[in-house]
Amino acid sequence: MKLESHLPEAVALATQIRHRLHQVPERAYEEFETAGIIRDELARQGIEFVAGVNGAPTATIATIGDLNKPCIALRADIDALPITEQTGLPYASRRPGFMHACGHDGHTANLIAAGSILRKLAAEMNVCVKLIFQPAEEGGAGAERLVQAGVLDGRIGPRVKAIYGMHGWPGLPVGVVSTKSGPLLAATDTFRVTFIGRGCHGAFPHLGRDPIVAAAEAILSLQMYVSRELDPTEPALITVGIMQAGTATNIIPDEARIEGTIRTLTPQTRLAAQASLKRRCEGVALANGCTVEIELYDGYPPTTNDPAATDFVIDTARQVLGESKFLQAARPVMGGEDFAYYGEQVPASFFMVGVVPQGRSEYPPLHNDRYDFTDAAFDSSIRMFVGLAMRSC
Repeated sequence: MKLESHLPEAVALATQIRHRLHQVPERAYEEFETAGIIRDELARQGIEFVAGVNGAPTATIATIGDLNKPCIALRADIDALPITEQTGLPYASRRPGFMHACGHDGHTANLIAAGSILRKLAAEMNVCVKLIFQPAEEGGAGAERLVQAGVLDGRIGPRVKAIYGMHGWPGLPVGVVSTKSGPLLAATDTFRVTFIGRGCHGAFPHLGRDPIVAAAEAILSLQMYVSRELDPTEPALITVGIMQAGTATNIIPDEARIEGTIRTLTPQTRLAAQASLKRRCEGVALANGCTVEIELYDGYPPTTNDPAATDFVIDTARQVLGESKFLQAARPVMGGEDFAYYGEQVPASFFMVGVVPQGRSEYPPLHNDRYDFTDAAFDSSIRMFVGLAMRSC
């Protein structure tokens, strides 16, 4: 594989493109300038692409190689977050209130750079490669829309037999790759529960029905699903992130509302957690003389890595990076990713690429106003994507 001669130019390209993208972060389904940068670069390289698909006009789907050969897909997400950047970098966001706090600028630049090498090596590939530049990972379920539009099943480009994705990871040093078979990331369901009581003066609580007390009791009760209903070896969590009630210190309000997230790794636990939340909140409301309104919203499914596809990722990491540069993930992570939708349709594997610079023991976490995808990570991330394509058959 003639990777080494092309790698320095590809790393330089990825760095230059990432710095451009980092300055123009865009929210889900509004990534028009980002899509323009991607498409201009693909056109400059002579890589054919489809600009936009049904329901996702900012998506870009490119193909490299002989379309009569089996097809694998490599995916990058392109959207940013509503966070005000505090990095102080010379290429920091020029759009107040938005930044690439999850490193999607790095993911996108990496895929473009890998594509630049694969175009040069296309005649040596045993597969064709589909490059998926996907909008709206951050809450917009862009992957689901692309699946519905036909990005995997042959309606847009060739049918995909396997798909791979990566994420810059601030828990790993630059040069290291990590993943595991089976559940890797959690389902991301959310809930809103409103307890409806009867308001009254705070000095006379016996004349009302206090929804705040009911909401507080429910918050504590919800934690008992994980500690008392679930197998202790099964990861799950229920987190309440919002509690809202009242307008005055001496008034018991009519309503109190809690909102939060449920994170689970299997379909069975996902259903059980939702059922427990409903049962517990209804019981607490009844015990406190209140009524309750419960709203459950399905988020992303669990991201579950196909065993064979993941074995291939692990073997590729060991071959193209070296045995010492692969770290077996010990356990899943309770964050979520809409890459999960691809894995429901075809064999899929998602892996982490280290971004902690050499000489640093810690790094700002994802979704932090000081996070920045590390340019030094491109050497390993480009090697992985090119390696997966060149070693596929």
